[in-house]
Amino acid sequence: MAERGELLTLADDEAVLWHGAVPTRFEGLDPSTQIRIEGREVTTLPRRGELLSRIATVNDVHFGELEAGRFSDDQEIETFSVPEGAVPYPEVMSRAAVSDIGDRDPDLVVAKGDLTSAGSVVEYERFLEFYGCFGDSLLQVRGNHESYHRLAVAMEPTQERVLPGVTVALLDTSRDGIANGAIGVEQLDWLDELGQRSEQPVLVFGHHPVWNQADEERTDSTFGLLPDSTDALGKVFARRHTLSGYFAGHTHRNRVVELPGVPGVPFAEVACVKDYPGSWAEYRIFEGAILQIHRRIEGEDALAWTEKTRGMYGGSYVSYARGRLQDRCFEIPIRT
Repeated sequence: MAERGELLTLADDEAVLWHGAVPTRFEGLDPSTQIRIEGREVTTLPRRGELLSRIATVNDVHFGELEAGRFSDDQEIETFSVPEGAVPYPEVMSRAAVSDIGDRDPDLVVAKGDLTSAGSVVEYERFLEFYGCFGDSLLQVRGNHESYHRLAVAMEPTQERVLPGVTVALLDTSRDGIANGAIGVEQLDWLDELGQRSEQPVLVFGHHPVWNQADEERTDSTFGLLPDSTDALGKVFARRHTLSGYFAGHTHRNRVVELPGVPGVPFAEVACVKDYPGSWAEYRIFEGAILQIHRRIEGEDALAWTEKTRGMYGGSYVSYARGRLQDRCFEIPIRT
């Protein structure tokens, strides 16, 4: 019996099934319609009203990284790299990502952290050589790979961009010399004020994901946002119903969690650009709905690399990074 493919993309009008590096596309689908794909019963995402704008996001591009899967100097688990003299894999992946994103002509591209590997100026300049093609349509913020090394780039505490049908809020969650994240009082006050005055939904982006009390102890050594910052962020969301979701990177996986007091609001993580499955996220803003649609980066060289890096961490990386379909592609409720 053939192995079932990976349904990595499900939108209002399409689905993309992958067998390894080979896609099967189902296009021209009707929204909110149940379909059957390789034994799965899935429902296409809704389409409510006119399409007003599109946003694309990337994270964890890691320009300058040379070895994927390395977490300690003495690990026994296999790591992955390209031959000496070959194009570095972060550049292979970002070149393909820029091409894929450009083909969809988004109104805004948000690069939400870990633009570099070792936090060097040279690595950051290389990031700009690739993503600078989006010009004024690019918003960027640092991640821990920049802040840990005290690279003073993309560190505006708050950024705002108004598009048709949606407002984007971008927070710098990183801290100098520290790997995990926090959101300061002034940032929270700014977001609270934005949520109060906005007359349309607000999508909030940052590098670090929220602390999840369901699977992490309450400690200041947590991997993502500090618990206190997470609690404070949740309270702002509970108070301001225009705030429709929070979208992060950092963990290199696709996952959605909820916070107490804001049921139904997604606090999402999007997998990385640099290795399997090679991800970026598209946000479709309709009059009455907002969709997150996970995209696998295409291009022959990019797909060859992401197929190779399926084997990271002894093969356990696949299910971790891919996440569930509902963690990748979902409707973001517009709250009233």
